[in-house]
Amino acid sequence: MAAFVLSNLIGLVRQMLISDAFGTSRALDAFNAALRFPDLLFSLVAGGALASAFVPAFTGFLTRDEDDRAWRLTSAIFQLVLVAAIVASLIGALVAPWLVAVLVGRGFPPAEQALTVSLMRILLLTPVVFALSGLLMGVQNAHGRFLMPALAPSFYWLGMILGLVLWLPERGIYGLAWGAVLGALMHLGLQVVGLRGLRAPFSFGFGLADPAVRQVGRLMGPRMLGVAANQVNFLVTTSLASYMAGGVSALDYAWRVFTMPQVVIAQGLAVAALPAFSALVAQGDLGEVRARLADTLRGLLFLAVPATVGMIVLRDPIIAMLFERGAFGADSTRLVAAALGFFAVGLVAHGTVELVSRAFYALQDTRTPVLVAGYTVLVNIVLSLVLGLGFAQAGYPPVAGLALATSVAVTLEMLALAWLLRPRLGGIGWARIWPSLWRVLLASAVMAGALVAWLALTAARGPWLVGLGGAIVGLAVYWGVAWALASREARAILVPVREWLTHGPQRRRRMDRRGP
Repeated sequence: MAAFVLSNLIGLVRQMLISDAFGTSRALDAFNAALRFPDLLFSLVAGGALASAFVPAFTGFLTRDEDDRAWRLTSAIFQLVLVAAIVASLIGALVAPWLVAVLVGRGFPPAEQALTVSLMRILLLTPVVFALSGLLMGVQNAHGRFLMPALAPSFYWLGMILGLVLWLPERGIYGLAWGAVLGALMHLGLQVVGLRGLRAPFSFGFGLADPAVRQVGRLMGPRMLGVAANQVNFLVTTSLASYMAGGVSALDYAWRVFTMPQVVIAQGLAVAALPAFSALVAQGDLGEVRARLADTLRGLLFLAVPATVGMIVLRDPIIAMLFERGAFGADSTRLVAAALGFFAVGLVAHGTVELVSRAFYALQDTRTPVLVAGYTVLVNIVLSLVLGLGFAQAGYPPVAGLALATSVAVTLEMLALAWLLRPRLGGIGWARIWPSLWRVLLASAVMAGALVAWLALTAARGPWLVGLGGAIVGLAVYWGVAWALASREARAILVPVREWLTHGPQRRRRMDRRGP
């Protein structure tokens, strides 16, 4: 989580530099639209799809002390992923004009469509690099090593910052695209460093006759469909937002601010949970999986509910504080803040989906999350059309309607996944969750009242005082009330930090020798 916080801070600096240079301009719209297909390829070839299929299989071998089979599996998957990424990127570069005209840039004028095509072809270099990096991250996670994978996004953002600093004056938006390529290479380099100390023999060959390789392929297939379903949501919202000048960029700004707490809270917990769940499933201890899942959900709710309240109440000063300078004016602030408020509604649901999905993956069931995600895509498409047009007719920014559609759809996905997981684990441990949840809700309600009072008190002040001061006030009030209500999470959240600082190095060496 600490590494994810650092990543978010560096990503925030990157986003502030981008906002100063481009605001919510058409050039930035083109860049963000061009990113959609490379992101889709990475997610399909080596993102969540690979991790959800590879990590449980790799962890199972380590748990059974079958290290040779584990590394043969890694070598085969490494080569298969590399070839698949190269082929997919080449095909994407060839069909880029069609992708822009029909999908991501449908509402762009011709000149902006041409710019989007050029940027997309540069950015299609990144999925090949990320494919290799993603696999190496899975290997480290299976060995209980989470630091280097969690730091990787920081180096990606640093590459983009270098692109802005070094190449922006001469290359404009192309400098940002080449910075992304540099950042991807830095992302991979860090994962190579993270393998130090591991005995990782490499063998050539695709291993198609290996049952473990085929099993990973079978597990990846459904998960790839699920990832594709999630990416379709982004493609749909991008296409609809392209009809509004600055709409694509506004959604991207809002999404990136929204994902700051989402990444720190949900992904930090989920990435650490998958190897633990997988090891427990390999041991046949489903009762402990249920208990671990419930306790992890308690931690998620303790952090995500107040973050939701804070983003909704403080959305305008937060966006003004972070981005309102240079080419990013007051109109841009209002546009982005409107989308952020409705994205924030779905924070708890996004986090819960991350965790519950990991439980399915540990059970080696990638089919159920895929089916649910497929239905979610259909719901999101319908809601995006209805709410986008409805908000526009009511005089509100259409991007706010698109953001709300995403939040409603993911909430329905959360409910469906939780319901379907119950019979697999004999419940989800509601009796362990409720004692914490009511305290979280009460403390968050008090916090919301304090933040409304803070906004009234500082109405005429600058955004830094209102936004940053409000965040500090909200955190202090929430933590104080939760502590007074004897919240276990409020009193114990620092224990893992102290344990990591004290025992982390010894534990990491032990995990390297024995596996998770």
